[in-house]
This record gives sequence, C-alpha cells and structure tokens, in this order.
Amino acid sequence: MRYVLLICDDEKDAPSNEELAADPVHRAWEADLRRRGAEIVGVRLRPVVDATTVTVRQGETLVSDGPFAETKDFVGGVVIVDCANLDEAIEIAAGHPYARRGGVEIRPVWE
Repeated sequence: MRYVLLICDDEKDAPSNEELAADPVHRAWEADLRRRGAEIVGVRLRPVVDATTVTVRQGETLVSDGPFAETKDFVGGVVIVDCANLDEAIEIAAGHPYARRGGVEIRPVWE
C-alpha cells in the first residue's frame, strides 16, 4: 500500500540542505528506506514565503502569495512510500528526524 508522509516542522527551526545532508540521523533514515526499497519519491519543499495559493470562488480565480493558512508548522517535504501496511509506514515515519522535533503525518493514497 502507498502512503504519503508529510514532513512537518516549525519553519524557523528547519536545517539547511547542507545541514540535513550532514545529519547522521537523516542519512540513516534514508539508508533504511533504500534497504526496504520503500521510497517511491521524496522531495523537500521550499519555504512558505515562496508559496502561491490559488482559490476559485464564484468563478473568480484568486491568487495570493504565501500559504493559505497562518500556522506555525509547515509541510517541509513529502515522501511517498510503498509499504506492506500502516504499521510499516508508522515505523518509517517514526525513524524520520523531524518526528522528534516536528511531526510526520501519514496519509494513505487512494488506490
């Protein structure tokens, strides 16, 4: 079954790409995904200041800079994994470094 892991954290505490690449906990998590053959795709998202939100109301398209909702936590990345079941997805999510300081939301993919 496929799951999307939404990697969430407080944006002001997010490490740089260089810090993330040098983090042994993050590298170990990536190695575990490779060992399992679970990762389908994983990407890190740019900060919310680079976001554009599109809404359509009564036929009018509205475009605004930034996120739609004001929130402290943000989705900093997504990882799509293919797992045997939710228990394995939980195991993978629990191993992500952001699970220790932010959170990892798991959502099943409609199949």
